[in-house]
Amino acid sequence: MKKIVKIAAGAGFSSDRILPAQDLAERADIHYLVFECLAERTIALAQREKQSHPELGYNEWLEDRMLACLAPCHRRGITIITNMGAANPQAAGAKIAEVARRLGLRGLKIAVVTGDDVLDACKAVDYPLMERSATLSSLGATIVSANAYTGSEAVVAALRMGADVIVTGRIADPSLFLAPLIHEFDWDPEDWDLIGKGIHMGHLLECSAHATGGYFADPGFKDVPDPARIGFPIAEVEADGSFIVTKLPGSGGMVTPRTLKEQTLYEVHDPAHYPTADCVADFSQVQFEQIAADRVRVTGAQGHPRPECFKVSVGYVDSYIGEGQIGYCGPNALARAQLALEMVRQRLIDAGVEATEDRFELIGVNAVRRGVRIAPVFEPEEVLIRVACRTADMRMARRVGHEVEALWLNGPAGGGGARRSANEVLAIVSVLIPRELVRTVVDYLES
Repeated sequence: MKKIVKIAAGAGFSSDRILPAQDLAERADIHYLVFECLAERTIALAQREKQSHPELGYNEWLEDRMLACLAPCHRRGITIITNMGAANPQAAGAKIAEVARRLGLRGLKIAVVTGDDVLDACKAVDYPLMERSATLSSLGATIVSANAYTGSEAVVAALRMGADVIVTGRIADPSLFLAPLIHEFDWDPEDWDLIGKGIHMGHLLECSAHATGGYFADPGFKDVPDPARIGFPIAEVEADGSFIVTKLPGSGGMVTPRTLKEQTLYEVHDPAHYPTADCVADFSQVQFEQIAADRVRVTGAQGHPRPECFKVSVGYVDSYIGEGQIGYCGPNALARAQLALEMVRQRLIDAGVEATEDRFELIGVNAVRRGVRIAPVFEPEEVLIRVACRTADMRMARRVGHEVEALWLNGPAGGGGARRSANEVLAIVSVLIPRELVRTVVDYLES
């Protein structure tokens, strides 16, 4: 009988929904449930959190996801793979073990993958930045984190050691999904076409509901059935790397060539040359065939030898952003909102707030089409003003929201629902470092 490995997406970003993953854990015929929860800035934010709270630095929804999915996955023999460890995989592994004990799950083998934190290696060499003509030294003391996009090797090793749950830090997104295929089919990690096919499958699943119509939906143009209960995608993979993408019967959303084509091109600059940690994937010859409702066969991805370097996301403190909002409603709302913006603009000048970038906008009127003269076809009955300024320090950032909030008593009439915030801005640049400088390590815990 032909072997088929079934892998489902349990999350596609740090704050993804939990109920679709729980539904998969409880009802789906799958072997692996993968939670992909890191974006470019996510791990930098997690590193910042870990600096203040050493026991944290992992995904904030880790405990909730494990409470929802760990028991049914353990009962049904489903292996969990996730990068929810973020900046602190060890603490994440300990939390998973704690949740397992709380649920009465004994003997659960938890693998913790570390080694992606390469901050020391990046401090030792002044690597050139990929995004602009400068080097790491141009960032001075603002650097917060440096994490390499590792490949599938450590996860494969953990699977071969019989891990029930694998938690990592930064890893290339599709590598989380590729690892089970290398393990189950004993693929040669240098069979580039097979690896390219596995990377394509992982890329289709890594953004969860993107592949099932979530980010695809556009009422009247691209209608998606039952979007409130959208299900997450499942891949049924054969040993030759061909696979079917589907979803759990009864869940909302849809799987069609159109939904999968959009996800195939998502975040891919050149479909014929998509560098990842495991290979350079080529999606240019991919074919999609609708073989049944919500079942699409995918073939044709290829691969080329993997890059000689790992990409590293470097997080640094870029600036601070102060923001304030307040709403006006009723007769003459637009005129009062325009006056409010003019008043705040002058007051920030008088207060000596120096901004390198600013936004003074009327949400619903000109916030998207900046610089366009305001000529609404009807007089809006409600307008929300927003002022945001990028500053060099937190003190000036706080003044921005303060001046907006002060409109409560300092005019114009009828302002309400004021809110303000001031935040440090972590930005990301990228460098390439030799693969030999990145050494992943797998440790094991038991519940």
